[in-house]
Amino acid sequence: MRQRVRSTAGLLAGLAGASAVLLGAFGAHALRGTLDADHRELWHTAVQYHFWHALALALAAWCGRGRAGCWAVGLFAGGIVLFSGSLYALALGAPRWAGLVTPFGGLAFVAGWVALALVLGRRPPD
Repeated sequence: MRQRVRSTAGLLAGLAGASAVLLGAFGAHALRGTLDADHRELWHTAVQYHFWHALALALAAWCGRGRAGCWAVGLFAGGIVLFSGSLYALALGAPRWAGLVTPFGGLAFVAGWVALALVLGRRPPD
């Protein structure tokens, strides 16, 4: 991965991790009395996937090389927006149709892991 792209990916990973922590704290404290149990569970799931994929994004930024590394970064970032973002929206009362994008975020996560596997399975340059 080129240095500029790698730096941007690293910045994106840091921001994704920080926002996952902030949204987790927001859900645990500010939304405590506002959300029912089902909506709290949605929020919790969104935060979990957000955080784990922020870490995956950081790994892809750190060791990513070539196109597969760029794809992994983009897919993890897109997955966070589509998957976690739609769950956050649903937890806050968005219409049910907003959940239609959630599976696309999940597919982006899966594809990101496949791209990361391609990166990690490559022999490092000599």
